[in-house]
Amino acid sequence: MIVVATGDFAVYHEVVDELRARDATFTTVEPGADLPERTAVVIAAPGDPPSGGPERVVADPDEPRTAVEEALSRLREADGRTIVGVDPGDNPGIAVLSGETVVTAMQVPLADAPGAIEAAVEDAPDPLVRVGDGARLTGARLIEAVDYPVELVDETATTPALGTGARGMEDVLAAVNIARREGERVDDRDVEPTPGELGRIKTRSRERSDGEVTISETLARRVAAGDLTLDEAIDAHRR
Repeated sequence: MIVVATGDFAVYHEVVDELRARDATFTTVEPGADLPERTAVVIAAPGDPPSGGPERVVADPDEPRTAVEEALSRLREADGRTIVGVDPGDNPGIAVLSGETVVTAMQVPLADAPGAIEAAVEDAPDPLVRVGDGARLTGARLIEAVDYPVELVDETATTPALGTGARGMEDVLAAVNIARREGERVDDRDVEPTPGELGRIKTRSRERSDGEVTISETLARRVAAGDLTLDEAIDAHRR
């Protein structure tokens, strides 16, 4: 776990804001106070007292991102294997764990998901990607797009029930739970779209085009296979 232990007001707020922006797991203590048992990395300012045993990262208030990135890198080395959990869908939830620590979590459009996964693990030794088995079509596309070992995970009961104030976080929290659940190693996922799935793609094309276009089943199949984006299929239908 990362611990922020500094008496420097500027460093404290800049570093904490950066950690929160990444949804990283961390806590704060006063300089010189006893550190939590699971402390792996301490972030401090240049004038703060030494923290003892754990790794120490000195933060510049003008460059908090540099300190946070270094702390997260050291955390990965200390905690163990980097695992990415993905809750697939049109806007997949993605969570990056180092051991049991959540390093970062996000939700991105499907088209951006492979790049986000690549960026999250590019410096990690032996990373693993775990993809939930719920959204079959988008999950299959992600599995094929990722150049790292992939496990297909049973995502039953991975999405928590949340209160009104936490709505919108379901996919991200599901991704965390998927990352923590072992699955079956796969190289691809051969999925034949069902009539219902093709129908939903056609409905989305009609909604995306403001009712002007409903793409054909042939184009819907190509969207399902990842050969075309929905917008490309709409353009092809119009031609």
